[in-house]
Amino acid sequence: MNLICDLNKIYSRGITGNGITTAVFDTGIYPHRAFSGPENKIKVFKDFVNGEAEPYDDNGHGTHVGGLIAGYDKGFSKMKNMGIYRGRCPGMAPESGLVVFKVLDSRGNGKMKTMIRAIDWLIKHYKNYGVRIVNISVGMPLDEKGDPQQEILLKKVEQLWDLGLLVIVAAGNEGPGPYTVTVPGISRKVVTVGAYEPERAGNKPGKKHYSGCGPVPGTCVCKPDVIAPASGILSCNNSRDGYVRRSGTSMAAPIVSGVAALLLSDNPRLTNLDIKIRLMETSRDLGLPRNQQGWGLIDPPELLSTGADQGNSKDPHRSRRQTGNRY
Repeated sequence: MNLICDLNKIYSRGITGNGITTAVFDTGIYPHRAFSGPENKIKVFKDFVNGEAEPYDDNGHGTHVGGLIAGYDKGFSKMKNMGIYRGRCPGMAPESGLVVFKVLDSRGNGKMKTMIRAIDWLIKHYKNYGVRIVNISVGMPLDEKGDPQQEILLKKVEQLWDLGLLVIVAAGNEGPGPYTVTVPGISRKVVTVGAYEPERAGNKPGKKHYSGCGPVPGTCVCKPDVIAPASGILSCNNSRDGYVRRSGTSMAAPIVSGVAALLLSDNPRLTNLDIKIRLMETSRDLGLPRNQQGWGLIDPPELLSTGADQGNSKDPHRSRRQTGNRY
């Protein structure tokens, strides 16, 4: 990860995610010390499972995801060789903020109607908190019989995109067979993130692969869009000073969300479609099938190179027309 996401050259330019907020749908978030400095990163916490008012995470998954996006811990640099990169913090965009929705219970399970309620709340309030990015490290296998709740969820997620929000979704861990990208990652509009599994690129046997693969059933939509590091990733755990390693596309998605927050903080005028296209165009082709790697492995320094300042919209909350969009 240190070699892949060399973010130090980005931070040296003063790009840290300042002013950008990401909405996270997950198991909640624990008030880890990494979210308390230099100011409180948790702008809003809404519990759609148990109705609690104060931030908590009875599973740990959501705290790990939030830490990958916005965690900041001055003491982290003392934990030598433990981080996803050697630096001053565990998150991609250490000065960005979080709006967190608890939609999954202590076992990491949830109901689609709960997710839909949380999305409806965000649709009404996202401008109040400056939300520009939505991270969904939650997914469910596609119901071949056509579950109407899945259709509603897809429409709600695409509504977020149509409002101008950059929606980043995990591809799921149901792979490696075809048609295994989970809902809502099958949406053609959102940025679907798979796991970078180095053994695939090296053709090494003996490793069980898991990252969801396309295509989307009944369509010509290729998924995932990009891949990102996902194995043994260290981030915050649900205790004040705790850190833990986790693996899965749930980790890959917030890495992309955090890098996107860096890009938006550098140029807030970029639209969600601008960023999606740039993510794909700057990714590294690993020579794998498109339905495994999408456009390739994300390359943050290349993503934030000088060409990234070419925005196309004066309104940061309005995307360009999606008509004819093949991505």
